[in-house]
Amino acid sequence: MTSSDAGAQNQPPANGEPSESSRRAIYKTETTGDFWQDAWIAFKRISIVDDFQRLGEIPCARNSLLSGIASGAGVGVIRAMSTGPFVASNWAVGTFMVISLGTWTVCQKNMEAERRRLARVVEEMPKRFVKQKETKDSVSERAKD
Repeated sequence: MTSSDAGAQNQPPANGEPSESSRRAIYKTETTGDFWQDAWIAFKRISIVDDFQRLGEIPCARNSLLSGIASGAGVGVIRAMSTGPFVASNWAVGTFMVISLGTWTVCQKNMEAERRRLARVVEEMPKRFVKQKETKDSVSERAKD
């Protein structure tokens, strides 16, 4: 194998589709401008097995799913004591969906707020060093006087 062959393996295919070995999540991709072609490319990227294997890597997914499962099971069991299994399962699925989506939304909101705080801190760091340097310079000038 030559060095040019090795470099060709690491590059994505020219048609914009992911190779089988590089099915990592891509959050920002180039679009063609054609809605249907972009939708078809996105649809071809869906792989149920790979998506479930990477479920733990998705931010907030684990906590929201665990909360939804526990809440749905609890409500389903409680409803099963007073109603039939069909009604109880409907309540369990509904509770799972509501709790999972609610927990996901709250978690995503908290992560976005944390990103904003972090960006603000990073933006203000140079200003702090300039202020500290100015105060040190002014203190040293006062000491000279």
